[in-house]
Amino acid sequence: MMTLADSIQIHSLVKQYGSVTAVDGLSLSVRPREIYGFLGPNGAGKTTTIRILSTLTYPTSGTALVNGVDVVRDPVQAKRQIGVVHQNYNLDPELTGAENLVIHGLLFNMPVREIRKRVAELLEIIDLSEHLNRKVSEYSGGLKRKLTIARALIHRPQVIILDEPSAGLDAFSRRRVWGLIRAMRDMGSTVFITTHYIEEAEQLSDRVGILDHGKLIAEDTPERLIRWVGNVTVERDGCEGLDISFFATREEAARQVAQNPVNARIRNTNLEDVFISLTGRRVAPSEQIISSAGHEHGHGQGGHG
Repeated sequence: MMTLADSIQIHSLVKQYGSVTAVDGLSLSVRPREIYGFLGPNGAGKTTTIRILSTLTYPTSGTALVNGVDVVRDPVQAKRQIGVVHQNYNLDPELTGAENLVIHGLLFNMPVREIRKRVAELLEIIDLSEHLNRKVSEYSGGLKRKLTIARALIHRPQVIILDEPSAGLDAFSRRRVWGLIRAMRDMGSTVFITTHYIEEAEQLSDRVGILDHGKLIAEDTPERLIRWVGNVTVERDGCEGLDISFFATREEAARQVAQNPVNARIRNTNLEDVFISLTGRRVAPSEQIISSAGHEHGHGQGGHG
């Protein structure tokens, strides 16, 4: 149920591109100081939803509010409420990190003195001090991601929107970004994050919304969603791929495996299993996913998100 105090309120949101419906009657709310994980495969409508929330795309119908501000009726005021980190590094590569931050602050009409003070505050959280005076073209992927996060925080937004924030990063850089996301929440921000990294959603999210074909098909805490399916998974190699079954306890799973142990593996259930049980397909068909169980799964090509 939505309340006036919700940081994000989406009601009956629809976005159509010709005959294609990217977002189909989406309704959800995100509470203050919550990390909300928006989970789904490529083509599910995650990025379209992000673009609507960040005022880059108009919805076909429905409403989206950020801190009570309608993103369609008052996009300028809505932008002041949010900091956005897009999938792509939309930084100026010929400027230094510091110059990118200053320009962003100026776009929000911040005095230069206030921008410098804010940059100093952020450097205590985001380890960029020794790189700020280098051109962004010399940055690694991990440094670029940290800079885009710092830039999004310059104007002290109350809502942070992150679209696949750790895409393309190595495992170490990804964990560092996770720490930054938790720090944003601890500083009082609401965080809305789209991802198809299962471990990322499980580790960070207070609640998860699962999107498929533009529709919200499940929503709850990661723990409750997993418990709903079954805490323990048994997977077997079958003629048509993996055959997966779920059990409440490891003892129940072990009894089932004892009857037919061939090619059977017992592991903890993760959010990808929840998604498969709901839709019959995996979350990220276009790239490898490292699950919370520590397995890697390779998949074929997917569509656009």
